[in-house]
Amino acid sequence: MSKRGEQDLDRKPWRLLLWTVLAGLVFGLIGLGQLPEDYLRIARNSFHEHSASGDVVVITVDEAALRQAGNWPWPRRYDGQMVDRLMAAGANRVFFDINFSFPTNPVDDGAFGDAIKRSGRVSLFVRSKSGADGSTRPVLDRPLPVLRQHAKLALGTVRYNYQNAAWDLPYSVMMDGKKVPSFAAALADVDAPAGTTFPVDYSIKVSTVPTYSAGDLMAGRIPRSRLAGKDVIIGLGSDVLNDVFFIPGYGRGYGVYIQTLGAETLKNGKPVDFGWTPAFFLAIAAAALAISRKRSGERGLILAGGLMATLVAPGFLEARLMFADVTPGLFVLLTIAVGLGWQRYRTRGLVNPISNLPNLNALRAHRSNRQEALVAARLMNFEEIVSTLPRESERELIEQIVARLKVGSPNRVLYQGDAGIFAWFEDSRQPFGNHLEALYALFRNPARVAGLSVDLNISFGVEVGSGRSIQNRLASALVAADEAAHDGLKWKYHDPETLENASWKLSMLSQLDDAIDRGEVWVAYQPKLDLATKQIVGAEALARWTHPEKGPIAASEFVAAAEQHNRIGKLTDFVLEKAVAAAAQINKRGTEFDMAVNLSARLLSDKGFTLRLSALLARHSLPPRHLTLELTETAALTGSGEGLEMIARLRDLGINIAIDDYGTGLSTLDYLKRIPANEIKIDQSFVKSMADNRSDRLMVQSTIGLAHSLGRRVVAEGVEHRDILDLLIEMGCDIAQGFAVGRPMSIDSLTKRLSTDRKRTAA
Repeated sequence: MSKRGEQDLDRKPWRLLLWTVLAGLVFGLIGLGQLPEDYLRIARNSFHEHSASGDVVVITVDEAALRQAGNWPWPRRYDGQMVDRLMAAGANRVFFDINFSFPTNPVDDGAFGDAIKRSGRVSLFVRSKSGADGSTRPVLDRPLPVLRQHAKLALGTVRYNYQNAAWDLPYSVMMDGKKVPSFAAALADVDAPAGTTFPVDYSIKVSTVPTYSAGDLMAGRIPRSRLAGKDVIIGLGSDVLNDVFFIPGYGRGYGVYIQTLGAETLKNGKPVDFGWTPAFFLAIAAAALAISRKRSGERGLILAGGLMATLVAPGFLEARLMFADVTPGLFVLLTIAVGLGWQRYRTRGLVNPISNLPNLNALRAHRSNRQEALVAARLMNFEEIVSTLPRESERELIEQIVARLKVGSPNRVLYQGDAGIFAWFEDSRQPFGNHLEALYALFRNPARVAGLSVDLNISFGVEVGSGRSIQNRLASALVAADEAAHDGLKWKYHDPETLENASWKLSMLSQLDDAIDRGEVWVAYQPKLDLATKQIVGAEALARWTHPEKGPIAASEFVAAAEQHNRIGKLTDFVLEKAVAAAAQINKRGTEFDMAVNLSARLLSDKGFTLRLSALLARHSLPPRHLTLELTETAALTGSGEGLEMIARLRDLGINIAIDDYGTGLSTLDYLKRIPANEIKIDQSFVKSMADNRSDRLMVQSTIGLAHSLGRRVVAEGVEHRDILDLLIEMGCDIAQGFAVGRPMSIDSLTKRLSTDRKRTAA
């Protein structure tokens, strides 16, 4: 990931926002989100439902009335009778949401007209041709002259959508040069410019609108008290009369209820419809704010807050008759969230989650810079420092390291790996050696982190430009850094001759025994941490071989080869001698300290092994309980022969037995019951990945529970990160071993570490 690559990565979210805004504009202009908008408003209405005022009473021509009076249209004298009865009951006004534009029996039409004249407070249905658009186009339906000469007119036009739902109603319309109010506006006594509309508040519960059958009205079965002082609207209330609509949040209903709910809305105040633009621009602002943040956590919080506000805030506004469409804004926020999430998913494996620097995977994916030198810096004591710091202080430590590495080159692109590894490219034509020495001098000054002063032990390795893969070049640079640290140098070039080691491997075993005699083989000690007390309580002794010409030889090479070729005895005796002496030295200083040594299964058939070991313990005055022998899971331990007998004899001496690399071989419940072990070491392959792999995490947790149920202690090896350490503490693991606790070190370094820990505890 070059500087240009980082800039491209930074620009991508802004390009995403630009295209999203353009798409959102189209989205809003063509009303693409109307369906989800309707359902969102229905959902919000359910949180602030309220009852109707009760000032408007609905009389429906329903099935019961039709059975009583006959088929529809019934004689208009019945409509006149309803007017008379309502006036007699003290009703305030009467509104007919029924089409009276066609003539029937003249006598009946006249009787209805006379009743309207007697009342003087009747409004009749009229419908414009194109709805409430403010035009003066010809009227499609208006009452007969004999009816309308003494009546007022009320607009019954309803504009409905694909769902047969009317979300808006008109205030009024111009007809024949006069303003005609809608039923809703007339019932609520609200005046507004012709051609304008208002949203209906469907949070008013339809079930709370007082409703009676026209048959009950004509039969005199409605108490006067229910009608006195009320405005009454009469409408169709039967499916066969075909005035059926969808009432949002309620279901199938009739047009008369839409007019009534519109009137109830206006009685509570004049609604304000902001449209979709305010929420749209607020969403753009939230998306821009999120993109401006570097950390994905902050981006997620801003976008989540924006989505929550967009979904919830309209509910509070609608309860106060302020309406706004939100789906274009939601479209923007969701698109940005998905886009940023996808970008994070694609770059998640290329960015260090703590520092946000490109990691070594990003470096390995790099295709250019083959002719530039690759510099690797390794903080040799990084994991030891991190293990002593509070969890939240690791970022502070890394920031200080990065600041020092960028001195003199502020635009340098650093790649960060685990365990304190950093890498970058340098122009191979420049004398960068002086610069590396200057960086080395900077790191001689302690860093101040979380109130603590910590020494930073750094080394640099350089691989000059070549046609090899980045992965091989990085490995070479890291080897050079390790060699520089081992040789006491500030930095070192990679020596290509280290690749030509085939002949060396052939002669390695023949040189091993002599190397032990010459003192080239030495013992390193990797500390073990008691997770309950947070104290170093032991160490594992590990063989190391520093060849005078080849330098450090990997233990995985010479130990495995020695065991495979049955030449492990001398090496084991040497390691035991050094380890027992070291453990005795530490315990004599008053510190309870256990030492662990790997024991090959091949030595379980060595009948003189227990005698040599007893003599060794006695010579150094080390109690056997402070020595643990670690046995790997091999086929030699599955039988019931001399191997198990040897283990039993070792246990009789008081020596602890540990099952090493548990989980990789033949570990079963029967195996654990038959091997008289005190301790189980969970293999690092499970421990390292348990934070990301659910199966490995379950395996570790179940192993801890099983071991504890059998009275065995549990050691987790390969603990390289603080989050793994925290997980093990939660699971109740006993001991942790790995880079997060400490790297393998000399006996002098181990003694110094124990002394420092004791002083810190005493303080």
